[in-house]
Order: sequence, then C-alpha cells, then structure tokens
Amino acid sequence: MKTIKVLLDFATFSVTEKVTFYRNIIDKLTDNPAFTNPDVPLSEVKSIVDQFEASIVAARDGSHLAVSTMHDHEKTTVSVFKALAHYVDKIADGNVTLIWSSGFHQSSQPTPHQKPTLAVSDGMTSGSVKLVAKAIDKAGSYIFQMAKDTLPSSDNQWLPITTTTYSYFTVEGLSPASYYYFRVAAVTPEGIQDFCQPVEKLVI
Repeated sequence: MKTIKVLLDFATFSVTEKVTFYRNIIDKLTDNPAFTNPDVPLSEVKSIVDQFEASIVAARDGSHLAVSTMHDHEKTTVSVFKALAHYVDKIADGNVTLIWSSGFHQSSQPTPHQKPTLAVSDGMTSGSVKLVAKAIDKAGSYIFQMAKDTLPSSDNQWLPITTTTYSYFTVEGLSPASYYYFRVAAVTPEGIQDFCQPVEKLVI
C-alpha cells in the first residue's frame, strides 16, 4: 500500500492562491497539539506571509522592481512552507488525520491519471510556451487568454491569445524570466463555457 504523504502542490498555485493556502496552514497549526515545535516558528512564518501579501499588492502597479520583489518573497514563502510540509510529514508519519489537521493536502492511493484542463509547458524557443487544453466533447473552438505578472481581478484584464478549432496552441514572443497566467474556455453549441482556473508559468 502506498504511504500517505504531504503534498507540495502549493508550489504551483498562483500568488493569490498561495496566500490563502498559507494563512489556512498557519491557522491549522496554531495550538495544534500534534505539531508543537515546527522547524520555523509560526510567528516568523506569519510575518513572512504578511510581507509576501504586501508585495503582491505593491506589484499591481506593474513596476519591474515591485514585481521582482514579489517573486523574491514568493520564493521565500515556498521554501518556508516546504520546510513546514516536511516537518508535518515527519510527525504525521502517514497518519491521514494528522496531515488533514495541519491544513496541508495529502497524497492518495494511485488513481487513473486525469488530464489537466490546461497544461502549460516550455516551448521550443526562449519566450514561447505550449498550451494544451483538455478536449471538450462537441467543442467547436477554444478561446485562449493570458495575463502578465499579476493575476487579473476582472475578465476585461485578460488579453486574448487566439480562438482556434484546435485544443492546443504555442504562444511566442513572451518576455523571458517573467510570470504569465493562462486560461482557456471551450465554445460548444450551448455557448462559451466557463474559463478554467488560471495556470501560472515562469517563461524561460
């Protein structure tokens, strides 16, 4: 039987999703009798998350310095929460209830692989990414959109990439070393379906 372990899936979340997830972890670990001595004190963890959230707000003006600072804080929080995840993993030792009580997600027994709604991978050249959407039954076309640096707060802030009959597309001419967000919606006889959850990607 597969050993249940703590997942590090939060590393792939968008910056705003990370903050929400991190604060829930802090709440769940505070005064949790199973996890009394984390490798990083929770007061320090909270301060780091506060700084990260403040940097996200500051980055909304789009300045290169503010965005770079935000990504620096993002990397710091990922490292800190990976350390917390390893601590929880060590203490829980496969105990599902203990892992659940920490707020972290847990692995499960092997299940059939489910194709993601939108997969984003590096393209063949620098500044390009390949988008592959999950094929939707009766879809006549797919609408691909993107945003740079920060996750849009409204639909009109998303930039169109293309509308195509194919469920895949390669985007070129992006800025290397920058974060982009991508999403897709299928167009069926019933109309435009909901856009998928945004996928964050560091372009190389």
